[in-house]
Amino acid sequence: MANTAHGHAAAAAGETRRDFLLHTTVAMGVVGTGMMIWPLIHSMNPAADTLSLSTTEFNLSGLTEGQRITIVWRGKPVFVAHRTPKEIEEARAVNIAELRDPQTDESRVQKGKDQFLVIEGACTHLGCIPMGVKTTEPHGDFGGWFCPCHGSHYDTSGRIRKGPAPLNLHVPPYKFTTDTTVLIG
Repeated sequence: MANTAHGHAAAAAGETRRDFLLHTTVAMGVVGTGMMIWPLIHSMNPAADTLSLSTTEFNLSGLTEGQRITIVWRGKPVFVAHRTPKEIEEARAVNIAELRDPQTDESRVQKGKDQFLVIEGACTHLGCIPMGVKTTEPHGDFGGWFCPCHGSHYDTSGRIRKGPAPLNLHVPPYKFTTDTTVLIG
């Protein structure tokens, strides 16, 4: 009789042994599923070597006027040009209404540092690497870069002017951390 009195008291309180076992089983199932899924989700994060390539910092102090260099960022070439006043003037004199991918020169450089152009070195047609970094290489019809694979010509602002490429050379995210130090990424 004492057993039934206790059973009625527990039932009246709304809890039974079966409810306790059900809640415990569900909680353990949720924890177990979380422990199984967490490594899968964590495996989707970028690897440490990829994260280390996410930014690149370099110094411009040795770059003379008219000189161009190639920096590697995320495994891709980035062209850095110290443009002459004549190159800047030519880039700004272009009627942007005539451009396939209209962008002003001012929108492609940082204000106050417009002598430095930083662009990704991959042709927007098929991803080839254009020529024009070295003085001995062809610079195309507009004095910028030339992709010999399919004949795309870029101007001194990295804008497409002739050939099959649909877009200008991309400007990566970058900022000047000092007067001569640039951080890409």
